[in-house]
Amino acid sequence: MRKFTLTLTSLLVGLSLLLAACGASTPEPASVESTEAPAGQSTAAPTEDPLSGTIAVSGAFALYPMMTVWADEFTKLHPNVQFDVQGGGAGKGMTDTIAGAVDIGMISRSIKDEETAQGIFWVSVTKDAVFPIISSENPVAEKILANGISQEIFNKIYITGEITTWGQVVGDPTITDEIHVFTRSDAAGAAEQWSKFAGGKAQEDLKGIGVNGEPSILDTVIKDPFGIGYGNLNSIFDLSTGNTVPGIVIPPIDIDLNGKADAIETYKVKEDAFNAVANGTYPSPPSRFENLATLGKPEGLTLEFIKWILSDGQQYLEAAGFVPLTPEQQAESLAKLK
Repeated sequence: MRKFTLTLTSLLVGLSLLLAACGASTPEPASVESTEAPAGQSTAAPTEDPLSGTIAVSGAFALYPMMTVWADEFTKLHPNVQFDVQGGGAGKGMTDTIAGAVDIGMISRSIKDEETAQGIFWVSVTKDAVFPIISSENPVAEKILANGISQEIFNKIYITGEITTWGQVVGDPTITDEIHVFTRSDAAGAAEQWSKFAGGKAQEDLKGIGVNGEPSILDTVIKDPFGIGYGNLNSIFDLSTGNTVPGIVIPPIDIDLNGKADAIETYKVKEDAFNAVANGTYPSPPSRFENLATLGKPEGLTLEFIKWILSDGQQYLEAAGFVPLTPEQQAESLAKLK
């Protein structure tokens, strides 16, 4: 009896296992989402702009308006890049750069040996010029526009101080109105260029009443009928009209010393002055290259910005009153960056 019981129990267990096996459902394979993108769409993740950060710039009033244009255009291409651009003169730009207070210094003059000895690296990025200016209310303005002013007379006004009246300028001793000579009190590339043209060696050689900054010297001369000063191409012309800023006249420089102002020496609109600087008709100095200085050879974001200025950035120069570099000059500056 015990044996049967064991056998029957074994049969019942085996039957139940068989029924369980027959009734179990086969599991379906897990669904897998397709990784294929719809036709015409890329599966690649969007590329992030690798350029980001802040570029600090200070320096020459002459280059300041152009730098603000370059900064705006570069930011449109690279929204994660910010700029801090300040004027203050070429001297400030150089001091800030040597001190490491800014990434780029705007220098509107040649770089000095003692500056390169302190680690300054530089490239030329555009060309412009310094022009003499007088008030449109000057009592002898018409004679000056007809005859021009020679380099020698500028020397005797600004360097030696021998000429002190407007009558001496136009050769009429009956005119005794005193010349009010204005120069820059801040360390400025424009002042250095004007000094070299007038026969000096440095800004400190210029005589005159010191005025701080490019906008101020322009305003001072406009308001003084007996004043004489100097200003950069992009400051003395109204860029929207192409005419000289209301209130000033550009005395022609009698380059060929024929005693009269030839058409090629007379600049009443921006295009005339621009072409004279571009083709070398206007003397150098006071025409000059504008430079960007860095402490050591630039790297990273600063390098990319300067390379852009020397390539795509050149297209914005003319509208802002600056002369683009020639292809050869561009290539020379770009080669220095390598």
